[in-house]
Amino acid sequence: MSAGPPHRGGGATAISPDAAHANGRGKMSERAEFRSYYGRAIIKEPVWTWEIPWYFFTGGLTGASSALAAAARIAGHDSLARRATLTASAMTFVNPVLLVMDLGRPARFLNMLRMFKVTSPMSVGSWILSVHGGVATVAGLSEVAGRAPRTGVAADVAAGALGTILATYTALLVSDTAVPVWHEARRELPFVFAGGAMASAGAAAAIVTPVADAGPARRLTAVGAVIELGVAQLMEHRLGELGEPYGEGQVHKLKLAAGALTGAGVLATLTAGRRSRAAAIAGGAATLAGAVCERWAIFKAGFVSARDPKYTVKPQRRRLEERGESGGARPAGPSRSGAESRPGTGAGAVDA
Repeated sequence: MSAGPPHRGGGATAISPDAAHANGRGKMSERAEFRSYYGRAIIKEPVWTWEIPWYFFTGGLTGASSALAAAARIAGHDSLARRATLTASAMTFVNPVLLVMDLGRPARFLNMLRMFKVTSPMSVGSWILSVHGGVATVAGLSEVAGRAPRTGVAADVAAGALGTILATYTALLVSDTAVPVWHEARRELPFVFAGGAMASAGAAAAIVTPVADAGPARRLTAVGAVIELGVAQLMEHRLGELGEPYGEGQVHKLKLAAGALTGAGVLATLTAGRRSRAAAIAGGAATLAGAVCERWAIFKAGFVSARDPKYTVKPQRRRLEERGESGGARPAGPSRSGAESRPGTGAGAVDA
């Protein structure tokens, strides 16, 4: 997936005229007042729509399911491997549909494959999504047809390796934008996305696999949920004031729902889900719903963060003070490399 990120500009950070000087040692005057132009937003809000948070979820589920299938195949859990393989194969067809819906035309997705740029998360993501889709489809066809088992196993392993990247690259993509709550969380977001993908893959496998064969899936669900919720809490704590959007309004409600659903789902999966298929299905569904809410919370928090100029200005001021730069605040620069808009997508549009 790629996104033309919110672009910087349209309202530079400013200081009052009487504070636009610095002392002889290059320290900025303590009287400087940082603000945006007439209180307007400094960066543009993302123009992404509902397809993108759903892609965050389905991409993670697809990639982690492939990784689970490969691990289960190697460990000899054939029943679990078969179901995880078919889950990944089915979801492979959902991901490009969501992206094309966001882009508006299939040709825009195909344009992303005209080049490979290792420093661009959206370029790498486009190729990972495409190649993974191919090998996951081969693995699924081998399972359904019962033919070419060696080819199927090789495709499973390849899809599993690519799936680990597919499950997390969207976190790198959003953190490579100018949106403060995403960019400043660039160290934690990949782990949040990875944990959510693991919990989702485990929950989906627990739903479709007989309880006697679903032990590894249940354990994966629990480990993934702990990583997702634990790192998300650490992320919000480290963000400090920048993490305020997670504690307000709709975003806060989504966070509470994510924690409650994931916690209840894991508990049901690890207890009654070990004996009852109905409990396993209920627990898995709750866990999946919790992962969806977590992705939506992160998505919505980005809009709140971009809308309020203080979340852009204060990190700029802090970085200037840490570097000891003088001469007042400078106008914000262009969007970060790796999150650039592509021809034909429009600012903020999303590709693979």
